[in-house]
Amino acid sequence: MLPTIITATVLCFIVGLVVAFMIRNKIKNKGSCCCGCSGCAMKDKCHGENK
Repeated sequence: MLPTIITATVLCFIVGLVVAFMIRNKIKNKGSCCCGCSGCAMKDKCHGENK
């Protein structure tokens, strides 16, 4: 039972970090990918408000 609780706690912590990273990127108006927008099909949806 204790290993299950520890594993669940670690996984929740990791998920929380990922969500926090995604929120921080959204606030800074960065996309979810790191490859740039030039070849992205969704570039108008992602950064449309900047134009």
